[in-house]
Amino acid sequence: MGSKIYVGGLPYSAVDQELSDLFSPHGNVESARIIMDKFTGRSRGFGFVEMTTDEEAKAAIEALNGTEMGGRTLTVNEARPQTPRSRDGGGFGGGGYGGGGGRRF
Repeated sequence: MGSKIYVGGLPYSAVDQELSDLFSPHGNVESARIIMDKFTGRSRGFGFVEMTTDEEAKAAIEALNGTEMGGRTLTVNEARPQTPRSRDGGGFGGGGYGGGGGRRF
């Protein structure tokens, strides 16, 4: 188990320091970061916490998963590695726009 923890269900008003304070009773918090939307600058409702040891991370997960913060239920678990995103920029999946629908140009 890694020492990086995913925290979902955060109140949108929460700040990094509050997240750090929430986890600090369970061990040494190396970093606490709430993920912000790059366009609006508002919280996306989740973040990541890094604890010094795996044991501290496990204790924090067990203690905080399912608890409430600001009226929202937290999901706290081990962070999984980010999956690489494709760089094809697509979403249309091939083909073109087809024929002109019988119209002549």
